[in-house]
Amino acid sequence: MLTETSLSIWGWGSLGLVLFLVTFGPFAIFYFAFYILCFVGGGFVVTLLFGKSNSEKYLEQCEHSFLPCTSVGIPKCIEEMKREARPIKIDRRLTGANIIDEPLQQVIQFSLRDYVQYWYYTLSDDESFLLEIRQALQYALVQFSARSKETDWQPYFTTRLVDDFGTHLRVFRKAQQRIAEKGNQMKDQAEELVDTFFEVEVEMEKEVCRDLVCTSPKDEEGFLRDLCEVLLYILLPPGDFQNKIMRYFVREILSRGILLPLINQLSDPDYINQYVIWMIRDSNCNYEAFMNIIKLSDNIGELEAVKDKASEELQYLRSLDTAGDDINTIKNQINSLLYVIKVCDSRIQRLQSGKEIDTVKLAANFGKLCTVPLDHILVDNVALQFFMDYMQQTGGQAHLFFWMTVEGYRVTAQQQLEVLQSRQKDGKHQTNQTKGLLRAAAFGVYEQYLSEKASPRVNIDDNLVAKLAETLNHEDPTPEIFDDIQRKVYELMLRDERFYPSFKQNVLYVRMLAELDMLKDPSFRGSDDGEGESFNGSPTSSMNLSLDDLSNVPTDETVQLHAYISDTGVCNDHGKTYALYAITVHRRNANSEEMWKTYRRYSDFHDFHMRITEQFENLANILKLPGKKTFNNMDREFLEKRKKDLNAYLQLLLNPEMMKASPALAHYVYDFLENKAYSKGKGDFARKVPPLMQKTCSDPDHCRVAAPIDDNVDDNIPLRVMLLLMDEVFDLKERNQWLRRNIKNLLQQLIRATYGDTINRKIVDHVDWMTSPEQVADAVKRFRDAFWPNGILAETVPRRDKAIRMRTRVAGKTKLLEVMPDELKHIIGAETTRKGILRVFEMFQHSQLNKRMVYVFLERFLETLFPQNKFPELFHKLHSRSKQMQRYKQRLHSTQAPSLQKR
Repeated sequence: MLTETSLSIWGWGSLGLVLFLVTFGPFAIFYFAFYILCFVGGGFVVTLLFGKSNSEKYLEQCEHSFLPCTSVGIPKCIEEMKREARPIKIDRRLTGANIIDEPLQQVIQFSLRDYVQYWYYTLSDDESFLLEIRQALQYALVQFSARSKETDWQPYFTTRLVDDFGTHLRVFRKAQQRIAEKGNQMKDQAEELVDTFFEVEVEMEKEVCRDLVCTSPKDEEGFLRDLCEVLLYILLPPGDFQNKIMRYFVREILSRGILLPLINQLSDPDYINQYVIWMIRDSNCNYEAFMNIIKLSDNIGELEAVKDKASEELQYLRSLDTAGDDINTIKNQINSLLYVIKVCDSRIQRLQSGKEIDTVKLAANFGKLCTVPLDHILVDNVALQFFMDYMQQTGGQAHLFFWMTVEGYRVTAQQQLEVLQSRQKDGKHQTNQTKGLLRAAAFGVYEQYLSEKASPRVNIDDNLVAKLAETLNHEDPTPEIFDDIQRKVYELMLRDERFYPSFKQNVLYVRMLAELDMLKDPSFRGSDDGEGESFNGSPTSSMNLSLDDLSNVPTDETVQLHAYISDTGVCNDHGKTYALYAITVHRRNANSEEMWKTYRRYSDFHDFHMRITEQFENLANILKLPGKKTFNNMDREFLEKRKKDLNAYLQLLLNPEMMKASPALAHYVYDFLENKAYSKGKGDFARKVPPLMQKTCSDPDHCRVAAPIDDNVDDNIPLRVMLLLMDEVFDLKERNQWLRRNIKNLLQQLIRATYGDTINRKIVDHVDWMTSPEQVADAVKRFRDAFWPNGILAETVPRRDKAIRMRTRVAGKTKLLEVMPDELKHIIGAETTRKGILRVFEMFQHSQLNKRMVYVFLERFLETLFPQNKFPELFHKLHSRSKQMQRYKQRLHSTQAPSLQKR
């Protein structure tokens, strides 16, 4: 069927073709193809022309309707680029102070020239990119300057900076102690100290550790890049920050061109040592201090450097051809150099053998010690500390404390009687009140040390005690009422083998001599058996006790006392302005009722609070006095707030339950509220400064130095932090609390003698001076001259020879010991002073630890400058990869896991 169909198609097709050719001829097929081609081509041309005209009309309509103007594109850009460059105008104002702007502009110019232009001009002559970078830098500096002007720098310089330094020193001291406890001599001590330091840091900081930034150059560069990028985000406008190319260039200039070299220089121990020597360049090196440093040095490199230099000088002196008087001078110099070489050799051999000798124990066992008389010990704060420690070990502290208390009673009683006599001359009569205070104080001493109830009790002749009791019951007490018993107690401490004679054979006595700097050059002479020593009743101001501190007056429970602050006012006395509070007092008893007004300053409240909290320690946790304020403390709103707080303080103090719990408190309250001028129990300066160490941190060694300070009490924070720093440098926590209080008072008196009562004002003035335009300009100029001396980029300073660096260390330590005032040595002891200064110096001899301190200062600086930008959280994230932090968290988790399982 299909075959027949295909044959019919081919048949009919062939028939049609034959008929076509017969009809039209053989050329008809070519004409037909030509007609078809013309038809298709004509249709295409018509379509093209019609579509173009219609498209142009449509686009014209769209252009006038909603599309923006079209750009001329690349030709226009080429035309603009071919035009001549117009002069670039730069606004040179940055901070508003010309003396700062000029050196800053030079720093910007030098930075662009040396870090960008030297390679950029090899790629292009167009300066628009350089202009954008410069404008971005200037804009960031303008914003930075504006923020700086709005920032209060006083807390940073007076509190945070000192706190960070003290905390850094505390971490270093604890790291040293931990290494000493391990006693590992196999590992490199410097490397072990750095590792241990960051272990202690994470234990103290809890949330951050800077070990990676300080020990890994790669991580340090990454940290600075991230930090600079954050700063650019804050300081630059959004459009400039989104320009990645320019942002990366500025970031690299800031991080690697400026910050990294600056931090490396500031953390270089050799640079710090040279700077220390330069700062105290006016002080002449003392031969004795130099030899002490050599004898105490535990660094073989230092000793070898000094020995080599001494040998070099020795060869030079021996080569000189001299005659006459110069020969003796040369011989003396040669002998001195030979002695230095001998000491260095001896010290090197001892360190290499590992047989370090404790000089204190050596002196105690074999040395012939000088004798310090007992009367000198009792009036010297440093010596008394060691004698007090020894007496507590032997159970004789009651005798010593009795002697000291009587000294304080005598001095205070004499002062009270002198005041009484002067008032009697003026026609004022307060005889009964003063005698009552004296009697109460005398009975207090008797009850505490001599009565049958006393614990511990001073064991002395019962006849003398009975005679004293009879005198107290029937006669008015005098300043000399305890003299007979005090003399017996002194003789007992002097002669009894348990006390002073055995103390001279104890290691505490040798340490006392070391603190007095008397192991080599005794300043006291006396016989070993104490002959020639006599009772010395001369008072010492450091031991004075207040009569109020000794009194113990019973209260009358029938008396009811009520008081409240009814009004406040501002007074001006000889140019000094202060607030005054009017207190209305009601006193009722069974037979009468009285009411009066008395006027008190805030300083009176503060003095009163210090007295009662010292006498009654339990009150310190109950009574909270409103904090001080240095500035704007005469503002009416502030005075009203303080009035309210002081009223709450008074009501809590006068609570009947409070008075019942501390019966002796009534005497202090009556004295404070009585209608008379309040007699302060503290010296003006000591009254202004709160206790040196407050009990606010459960473990003070594992918190920051300024942790015990209440941030709301901002009046004396600068001075308090300085005292805490002093406590940290010289490690006064190892001393007994009595001596620490006396050291604190003596330091306060020393500062007061130097600066007066305006110490805080002077500190604030100094901060204002440090942040003044002149000082900022001077800092910028020093930075410019250090990096671009004479306008040329400074070459990398080659690292100095190790021997030179070691000798610089020795010179720096010698200079520091030389400039330490003798007053400080007399207050806390020569040995303690020496150890504290050398500990601080040793802390600066490790570049990784110096970097940590620089980064801490930088972080606090940025937190102060940008308080709203959550920089603390940012730094926690940037330091989160710390290995020490990860180990600490693992240890913490492992210690907490068992307790959680038990629960």
